[in-house]
Amino acid sequence: MVTTAVATTVDGLEISYRDSGGPDAVPVLLVHGMGGDSRTWDRFARTLAQGGRRVVAVDLRGHGRSAHAPSYLFDEFGDDLLALCEHLALDEVDVVGHSLGGHCASLLAQSRPGLVRRLVLEETPLPLRPGETVGPMSGRLPTPVELWHATTSLLRHPRAALAFDRSMTRSALAQFHRPNPAWWDRLPRIAAPTLVVCGGPSGMVHPGRLTAAAAAIPNCRVVTIEVGHSVHRDRPNQFEAVVAAFLAGE
Repeated sequence: MVTTAVATTVDGLEISYRDSGGPDAVPVLLVHGMGGDSRTWDRFARTLAQGGRRVVAVDLRGHGRSAHAPSYLFDEFGDDLLALCEHLALDEVDVVGHSLGGHCASLLAQSRPGLVRRLVLEETPLPLRPGETVGPMSGRLPTPVELWHATTSLLRHPRAALAFDRSMTRSALAQFHRPNPAWWDRLPRIAAPTLVVCGGPSGMVHPGRLTAAAAAIPNCRVVTIEVGHSVHRDRPNQFEAVVAAFLAGE
């Protein structure tokens, strides 16, 4: 059974989440990318729940059933995830984040390393380092396969597009296009074993930053599934096999 409920953030916003699966002590928190919502994880959530895991899939602020906000700073997204974990009285949680959701998950793991047991970052855009400029991958266009999957997903679940607060787009891009040395400096704080899922040459993860970030996280490995930016959507079988095994400690 899937239960939909809300948690209240430190700045008073209502954040919607969907809770399903078993009563295990360490649930899996699923965090979608920009423009999506918790439904993007439906298939993976079912797989985890059938394996006995409890699954919490969140709608980030400005997405899905969650409230729109006056501000969309990345640190606020991270604080929202922490508020949700505190609302659910979680002592430990595994976190899987895609794209913007992966960046938010990394902030949670940096700020509360004892809370995050295992961390999966799927096609997470990495901030610039001091002295870097925006690289060519920032302007990459979707492939025909990605467009097909995105279109069919939109037809199945139109709520994500309708509910998305498009005012955050400019803010998010501006934040990713500014150097963020503090994020890089905090990477060694991540105590959780970390899996970085890269979509290959047609993805959006800058290879140089990926190498540097993986080296800075104490226990991190990288797996590449060459399909583009939305690995969990476009190669679900491969994604589920790799990520479910990682979450199980294999």
